Amino acid sequence: MHYEDQYLDLMRTIWRDGVRRGDRTGTGTRAVFGATMRFSLADGAIPLLTTKRVYWKTAAREMLWFLSGDTNIRPLVAQKVHIWTDWPLAKYREATGEDISRDDFEAKIIEDDAFAAEWGDLGPVYGKQWVDWPVYDAAPEAGEGLYRRRAKGINQIAELVSSLRDNPGSRRHIFEGWNVAELDQMALPPCHKTYQFFVADGRLTCLLYQRSCDVALGVPFNIFSAALLTYMLAQQTDLAPGELIWNGGDVHLYENHESLVTEQLSRTPSGDPTLEIVRKPSDIFSYRIEDFVVHDYAPQSHIAAPVAV
Repeated sequence: MHYEDQYLDLMRTIWRDGVRRGDRTGTGTRAVFGATMRFSLADGAIPLLTTKRVYWKTAAREMLWFLSGDTNIRPLVAQKVHIWTDWPLAKYREATGEDISRDDFEAKIIEDDAFAAEWGDLGPVYGKQWVDWPVYDAAPEAGEGLYRRRAKGINQIAELVSSLRDNPGSRRHIFEGWNVAELDQMALPPCHKTYQFFVADGRLTCLLYQRSCDVALGVPFNIFSAALLTYMLAQQTDLAPGELIWNGGDVHLYENHESLVTEQLSRTPSGDPTLEIVRKPSDIFSYRIEDFVVHDYAPQSHIAAPVAV
């Protein structure tokens, strides 16, 4: 059985048996609640889909952006990564009434510091929570019951690396993106929200819980990104990559993705791509896109489909 068969089986089940539901975007979905996939990461294995092209460098650049703690799309669009642009673009169009194209909007983000600061920020999304979870201290001088936010919050990723090194048997190797107090400030609350890690026999395994799962477009990126992060953490803690366990909550396909689903399910997976990290940086935050090489990835052609915003 090819590792990708479980993904295709999940897609087939959702499209055939999923419950039809309305959704936030107004597009409509077919959904199941609760799903699991497991992918071996032994011997360099990496869960890249082969029945369509997954632009893994885009996913890797996004992961590096998360780890930087940045929440502005400017560094992404400068690298021609467009996956976060639709949310601030929609906000800009609604606020100004200007029917600006995505290309023109991104050009202004890159060229104009003030415009990028005002319109490119996504709020305290993923990376902000990962490396700068807010902490508040009592400020009695300002009045009873008032608190002051620390200049620097909790770096969950740095603490995770330390715990994996110093206490590998811990059951607390977790980082979290779902900060209830700040959800309303985020352009999009985290979908891949909770990561837990497990060390056994010198191997590092990641369990990812994803609350909302766009199976056609999002999940292929999410499983690669989680596997990539596991490789990076394993390298930094002198462990071998073990397994990626993906758990999905609301697992869905959008109704307007029928052509993608039909085409992808007609294809047969093949090949066994592998990931190589060619350099060991000094810390988890110092990786560069050039550090990652994927070998033997020969996917079938890309399948386009609209993103529901």
